Amino acid sequence: MGKWKKTAGLIGAMLVAASMVMAGCGSKDTGKKETAAKSPAAAKEELIVGTEPSFAPFEFPDGKDGKIIGFDIDLINAIGKKMGYKKITIKSMGFDALIPAINSGNIDAAIAGMSITDARKKQVNFSDPYYDSGLMAIVRKDNDTIHSLADLKGKKIGVQLGTTGAMEAEKIEGAKVTNFDTSDLACIELQNGNVDAVISDLPVLQYFLKQKGSSYAKAVGEPKKGDHYGIAVAKDKKDVLDGINKAMKELKDSGEYQKIYDKWFSESK
Repeated sequence: MGKWKKTAGLIGAMLVAASMVMAGCGSKDTGKKETAAKSPAAAKEELIVGTEPSFAPFEFPDGKDGKIIGFDIDLINAIGKKMGYKKITIKSMGFDALIPAINSGNIDAAIAGMSITDARKKQVNFSDPYYDSGLMAIVRKDNDTIHSLADLKGKKIGVQLGTTGAMEAEKIEGAKVTNFDTSDLACIELQNGNVDAVISDLPVLQYFLKQKGSSYAKAVGEPKKGDHYGIAVAKDKKDVLDGINKAMKELKDSGEYQKIYDKWFSESK
């Protein structure tokens, strides 16, 4: 009898151990399934977007509490919301730091009045164009010798580092090009007489003249059009790019994009 009890006890212990192992395996599988189920939801929690906040009216501080506002900011917030993200975080950085930040994974996308160029397309993917732009030159109001881009040969030109304006200025024969961190700084140097002209994006300089710049500066020549702004995304984030394009199309179809556009570019502003 004692022997039978001992054997029965051993068999019972083995059965308990086996059931625990099976339970453990079942628990592990369940955990995997739960993790897989949560992944898509987790991906929709936060969209981290980089910008360079000195490019009014696209992105700039509001002048009150430092909050970044502008056309690009309203647009990316609407796009992120349409994509299902619960939170859209805007990170400020230098313009020339945006693409490296995308490719290092520090941000999911960048929106900063960034022109779609062949050189940039080698490094990142771009969304469908969301704004048609171009380039423009301004000089001091008392300057009567510069009337177009052709008159800038050998002149001192201020530009924002890493922009298409900087690329255009480098093409001008004999020009002495000075790069600044922001377009605003280039304009201040124009006011101070340290540069003869500033080349920057057409809508940015138009807004600058409209807001305050016309007190000392004026546009010269015909604007050079043909630039298109896009939202930059890492090449391995096709899902993010597809989501942005889909959301942007929906915003345009619904009329919400036009409302955002009118808010910042209406002639009555």
